[in-house]
Amino acid sequence: MRTPTRALLLALLVAPVLGAQTPARRAVRASDVYHLRDVRDPRISPDGRWVAYTVSTADSAKDRNQTDVWMASWDGTQHIRLTHTDAESESAPRWSPDGRWLAFRSGRGEDVKGSQVWLLDRRGGEARQLTDYKGGVSDFVWSPDGARLALVVDDPDPADLDTTKKSKTKPPIVVDRYRFKQDYRGYLGARRSHIHVFDVASKKGEQITAGIYDESDPAWSPDGRRIAFVSKRGEDPDRTQNFDVWVVDAAPGAEPRQLTTFEGEDNGGLAWSPDGRWIAFVRSGEPKYYAYQQDRLAIVPSAGGEARILTASLDRAVSDPAWTADGSAIVVTVEDDRTRYAARVRVRDGAVTPLTRGKQTVHGVDVGPGGALAMLVANDTMPAEVHALDRGALRRLTHHNDSLFAGLQLGTVEELTSRSKDGTEVHSLLTKPHGFREGQKYPLLLRIHGGPNGQDEHAFDIERELFAANGYVVLEVNYRGSSGRGSDFQKAIFADWGNLEVVDLLGAVDEAIRIGVADPDRLGIGGWSYGGILTNYTIATTPRFKAATS
Repeated sequence: MRTPTRALLLALLVAPVLGAQTPARRAVRASDVYHLRDVRDPRISPDGRWVAYTVSTADSAKDRNQTDVWMASWDGTQHIRLTHTDAESESAPRWSPDGRWLAFRSGRGEDVKGSQVWLLDRRGGEARQLTDYKGGVSDFVWSPDGARLALVVDDPDPADLDTTKKSKTKPPIVVDRYRFKQDYRGYLGARRSHIHVFDVASKKGEQITAGIYDESDPAWSPDGRRIAFVSKRGEDPDRTQNFDVWVVDAAPGAEPRQLTTFEGEDNGGLAWSPDGRWIAFVRSGEPKYYAYQQDRLAIVPSAGGEARILTASLDRAVSDPAWTADGSAIVVTVEDDRTRYAARVRVRDGAVTPLTRGKQTVHGVDVGPGGALAMLVANDTMPAEVHALDRGALRRLTHHNDSLFAGLQLGTVEELTSRSKDGTEVHSLLTKPHGFREGQKYPLLLRIHGGPNGQDEHAFDIERELFAANGYVVLEVNYRGSSGRGSDFQKAIFADWGNLEVVDLLGAVDEAIRIGVADPDRLGIGGWSYGGILTNYTIATTPRFKAATS
């Protein structure tokens, strides 16, 4: 009898310990948004040993987001927080070519206007402010030799240049241009954004571009003599979407040269080939289809000449071009039917080779030494975290959300295919509550994405999880007009809003009812932006929804 007694006592002692190691999971709450960590912008160090990135959190007390710079070792064993300011955020970590410095943008400092560039010595010490432009710096990139920066400098507000402050009355707002206001900047007046070249040692900058134009996406040529950028120009650039790729010598007074002449959008990020002969960019479609653009990978000779579309036969949108070290291929991310994947595009013939696969989203790809790749990867149960692509397999480097998700009960996300009444096949995502019971009908919420040029995809979405945690089935439909299914699918609703999209939305709802998941008497609908527009179109078409949020 002694042995069973000992076994029973041992079991009683061990059980509480095991229970303590596995905390009970709970449903998602709205307040969990303040515990999520938003990981972005991975950048591999020149020696390939570290990846810098940013982590953002929402501060409920201050009603703002707080972003800091971190870095992780390439093997994923070390994670170091590099900035710790509470008053201001840091963003855009960029390594100097020799790897000694890590530059970033921040508005920290008592007298700082807008974001400035700061330098952090990898060997230790406090970050120091490098630039001091009244209007702030909205983008920057290191020169190949590390001696200079190409900056996008925003013109200051004239009121900020008045050092006398004699009048306490603010001057009137004068509106004399078509594009008179912009998010985060407010009323623009005559202010523009221009390219400057900044010497790191002397802390002196020189303006390179000027005029009634805005410039963006600066990229240095490999020899450090030229800067490519994106700009829309013409008699009134405010009234056009005709962005083009330009190049200018990195010296004051140099005349920019236009490289592309397509009437639509030629955009960045721009990337020079290692030999400096080509510049990669992304090109959209015809201007009249601006709301349904499918960006394609293109290259243009840096000395001038015809641009060449590399992904003409792919029929999927691409982004984030980055050349391989040998110049034979360009790495991009591809948007494809509820997923995004990294791919290599061969320059010679445009052949596309996927590098990642699965029900997940990949973005923010950075190419490091020796062809190393760092990227952000998210899926239905994991927000974006930094991963390395190592010998053809993804290897996770960061775990900023693990502690939160270890205690959460998540819903189950499934793919749903439906047929609209005109025969069109439509793809959706269906999220079921934790503990879903087959044969039981649930209240359904139809949540409509914006755009319409966008898609619901396999990436963690706290909104759908919050609804599922409260007993709803959540349906997200990639209606005609959405991206990820090809150009014809996107342009199907051109000049005909509120028709085929509604047909697709209702067809998907009918399918959820047919398979016994949704209760037809308990249907809700809602969305934001274009999803709000479609909410209004749909409830004007049918009275079957019991509640709507637009």
